[in-house]
Amino acid sequence: MSTAPSPTRHHRGRNGGTWAIWTLLVIAALITAFPLYWMVATSLTGGTLTQSQDFRLWPADIGLDNYTAVFRELPVGHWIVNSLLIATVGTVLTVVVSLLAGFAFAKYRFRGRTAIFFAYLLTIMVPIQVTLVPSFLVIVKLGLVDTVWGVILPGAAEATAVFIARQFMLNIPTELLEAARIDGAGELRIFLRVVLPLSGPLIGVLTVLAFMARWNEFLWPLIVLQGEDNLTLPVGLAGLQGSESFAAPWGPIMAMATLTTLPVLVIFLLCQRQFVQGIANTGLK
Repeated sequence: MSTAPSPTRHHRGRNGGTWAIWTLLVIAALITAFPLYWMVATSLTGGTLTQSQDFRLWPADIGLDNYTAVFRELPVGHWIVNSLLIATVGTVLTVVVSLLAGFAFAKYRFRGRTAIFFAYLLTIMVPIQVTLVPSFLVIVKLGLVDTVWGVILPGAAEATAVFIARQFMLNIPTELLEAARIDGAGELRIFLRVVLPLSGPLIGVLTVLAFMARWNEFLWPLIVLQGEDNLTLPVGLAGLQGSESFAAPWGPIMAMATLTTLPVLVIFLLCQRQFVQGIANTGLK
């Protein structure tokens, strides 16, 4: 005669499975975080790092010498200001354009809407190398070479961001917009008073993605920006290896890499909740 498993045995089995999952997650988190830890630890290591034997899991001599060295030898302050300006202004422009375009594609009916939207999405498949020359010629004609606006303006309208905004706004009830129109609200007022308050998670997603893309952008700023003081942090970091300013550049390189990584982590942590909600609501999970 068969006997049913006891509740205690079932409870223990479930607890064992939970502990196994948590153990795997902790191990995966440690593996993922280790490169970040290694970067920060190396940046805080005093002295000179010239060979692999010099690297240690825990610095023997902790100090900020590498940070002071890069600020002393290179215009890192200018690079930080340029990167923050490009990332901040570019993110604001991308979010505003994406919200407006996504609202139009999601809630307005006009001839050729679907064709225009899918043609716009096809631009995602075009490699950036194909558009570099024509984009640079336009920047030359506008006189924006070696300026932050030459980096910011070409990326103001991102197809991926518009797609995410449209998918999110498809879930906004049309009845709310019709009720606002019946009450006499104009289209701009509807967008500002009805759509935007419901788009907090979407704004969080767009902010994180746009800031990360702008902050980490390398190829386009490398082409547009020419003066050393006008470079961004990623471009300056790429030129640090092999630089004659440092005899052993590993410490300064890791210090620069840490400075480059911190703003992205801060933005993600500030917008983490909105980012998760926005991804779930846009159907991209």
